[in-house]
Amino acid sequence: MTASKAKSPPSGKASNRLSIRVDLASGARIGPGKVAVLEEIARSGSISAAGRALHISYRRTWELVEDLNATLGAPVVQTAAGGSGGGGASLTELGQSVVTRYRAIEEDCAAAARKHLTALQRAARGGVSE
Repeated sequence: MTASKAKSPPSGKASNRLSIRVDLASGARIGPGKVAVLEEIARSGSISAAGRALHISYRRTWELVEDLNATLGAPVVQTAAGGSGGGGASLTELGQSVVTRYRAIEEDCAAAARKHLTALQRAARGGVSE
C-alpha cells in the first residue's frame, strides 16, 4: 500500500503532511500502509475485514503482515482458527508496539518539520521561503 492511499483530513481540506517510512537494520520497512493494516486489524479483529476496509486484497493484507513478522523476527498479529465460533485476529504486544512507536515517530517528525512544510507551501504558491 502506498502513502497515496492514506486518508485525507476529515474536513476534506488539503493540508501539508509528512509521510514517514522507517527502515530498520533488521530489514523491516514500516510505513503508513503497514501501520494502517495493523490498526485496522486491531479495530476489526479480522485480517480479511482489514483488507476490505483498506481496499486491498486479503492476500496483500496477509503479505504485509507476514513481511513484518519475518523482518521483525516475531509475529505482529495472532490469529484464531475459524469455525462455529468464528476466527479472528489481534495484535501481539510487538504489533501494538510497532503501531505506537511508528505513530510517535510520525508525530515527532511532523512537529519538527511543520515550519519547513509551511515555508515550502508558501514558496510553492510563489511566496517567499524562509
